[in-house]
Amino acid sequence: MATQVFALIPHAGGKADDAALELLNAAQTLFPGCAPTALVLGSGPSLGAVATEVAAAFPEVWSFNQESLAYPNAELIRPLLTKVLPAGAVVMLSHSTLGIDLGPGLSVKLGAAYLPDVVGVDGVEGSLVKVVRQEFAGQVSAHVQADASKGLVISFRPGSFAPATASAAGTVVDKSAEAAGLTARRRFLEVVQAEAGDVDITREDVLVSVGRGIGEQDNLSLVDELAEAMGATVCCSRPIVDAKWLDKGRQVGTSGQTVKPKIYLALGISGAFQHLGGLKGSPFIVAVNKNPKAPIFQAAQVGVVADLMELLPELTEQIQKAK
Repeated sequence: MATQVFALIPHAGGKADDAALELLNAAQTLFPGCAPTALVLGSGPSLGAVATEVAAAFPEVWSFNQESLAYPNAELIRPLLTKVLPAGAVVMLSHSTLGIDLGPGLSVKLGAAYLPDVVGVDGVEGSLVKVVRQEFAGQVSAHVQADASKGLVISFRPGSFAPATASAAGTVVDKSAEAAGLTARRRFLEVVQAEAGDVDITREDVLVSVGRGIGEQDNLSLVDELAEAMGATVCCSRPIVDAKWLDKGRQVGTSGQTVKPKIYLALGISGAFQHLGGLKGSPFIVAVNKNPKAPIFQAAQVGVVADLMELLPELTEQIQKAK
């Protein structure tokens, strides 16, 4: 299937998101030999730095620099991409809040097939694109296919693909004029930062993260003991914060903090994409969960199927002995 592949690159603070290289790997895995084009949208001088950074990985970068694109708004991006993309194009998105908002309507406008929240690929046969999705909160891996003969919009779960190696010397094409005159019924007001906590988990190299699988608040003491033995910092998934067992500043995920540890020990965490979306920088993930089908095992380098109440005291003891 010969096609043109485009990847919408998320970025912030003048830096491309780690998802950029993940999308490149996904494109090369699904369409071997393809030369995907990166789409970089935004406003201001920092966009040029992002485009140059992305061009080190992608052979061609289309840059759209307009004030209206300062904040990623699907209502603006959807008509822009409908206007500039060629017929039959494959559009790759990160399955983030923007990707979830943008993808469905974009597929309708392009008359293209839509495959959201993809975690793996089975390949392409003719015009059929075959991928892997997770259903029933990750309990089932579903192998699905779509006819991409008229185009395809596909979003990939963050962290599902390892970052590709940046080895291109791409060119940046200024497409800013194409984005002139964009209007939307909704507008960006402000970014509300997550509350500052007693620690800054974004700066920690070793994190012990706990989820609803811990069972009760009193059991957090076992996690604290393990973290102390490891010289690590405790963080958590959203259910722990919602239960008010830990501060919001310790939450990892799309609605919490984005972290880049070297080692991430996930205890009783199912591995929803909202949580994995807060993990960047390809950490070494060790997951412990009593459910062997938990989605977290798809992202982990080491998986342990065990009861936390039995494992944690033993693990803490062994680490203390080793030290």
